[in-house]
Amino acid sequence: MRKYLDSNIIENTKDMPKYEWLIKRKCGIGGSDASSILGLNPYRSSMAVYIDKIDDENDLRNLEKHTSYKMELGNKLKSFVANEFTLKTGKKVRNINGILRNDKYPFAIANIDRAVVGEKAFLECKVTNSFNKKEWIKTIPIHYKIQMNHYMAVTGASHCYVAVLIGNEELVIHKLERDEDYIEEIMKLEEIFWNNCILGNELPMPDGSSDYSKTLDILYKNSKCEELILFEAESILERYDEVVKIYKDFEKEKKAIEQYLKLQMQNYEIAYVGDRKITWKKQERNTIDTTRLKKEHPEIVAGYMKTTTSRVLKI
Repeated sequence: MRKYLDSNIIENTKDMPKYEWLIKRKCGIGGSDASSILGLNPYRSSMAVYIDKIDDENDLRNLEKHTSYKMELGNKLKSFVANEFTLKTGKKVRNINGILRNDKYPFAIANIDRAVVGEKAFLECKVTNSFNKKEWIKTIPIHYKIQMNHYMAVTGASHCYVAVLIGNEELVIHKLERDEDYIEEIMKLEEIFWNNCILGNELPMPDGSSDYSKTLDILYKNSKCEELILFEAESILERYDEVVKIYKDFEKEKKAIEQYLKLQMQNYEIAYVGDRKITWKKQERNTIDTTRLKKEHPEIVAGYMKTTTSRVLKI
């Protein structure tokens, strides 16, 4: 079996069809899954990871996402970023073309972008837009930092480099050193998720995501008219009341800021604050007067009525 540093290359991904690669990824938690499991990925929930690992029907939806033009372009730009990294640093890189696994963490896998020749390190290539420029210039965003530490855990690398192309205008390179305490905490939480959720078929802890809400609506769409006493839930409801109050306060402040901006703009449709653009334009929308339609033509309305069923939570 081929190896990369401390990891075994369990699958050769060179020329592997995208659909087969997506299926192979089900055998463990990947680097892009890690921050979602920890609840620190702003773009993907732990429930999305759970569904990816256990739901075979979800593979086709993932295939469409991974074969989109945006995804294809991103992969092509990664090669450009890798070449620019070499030109800028003088460090040579090479492809590994494999899914990696370390016997120490049998629940985890890794797909690194490039290995750095002559160093116990790898290179991760990223492409982002200019809106993220300030954050990327300062540091590596937390969800990518978790991904890098996941890869260092699996590979045994002592450090890694992250090269990011920002808005097709600037290449930023960060070096991240191995942090054993950080890695230990990440891998411990990943193992719990794998054992309890993927192998044990428990749902992940609620995370407030739309994925989680949709899953609950599907699983428990039918209800029975019976009562249940919930024990040890008082503190949760107390926190709920606090959050509702905070939400109302912030919503009021948000509206006040919007009102201030409208007061400053008056009759102007467009305003700028630095590189931020604000618009306050007229919009027209045609709607059907359903009240009048029901009154004057009830037979027409009846022919187009449909019934939908959903469960509504009220506290």
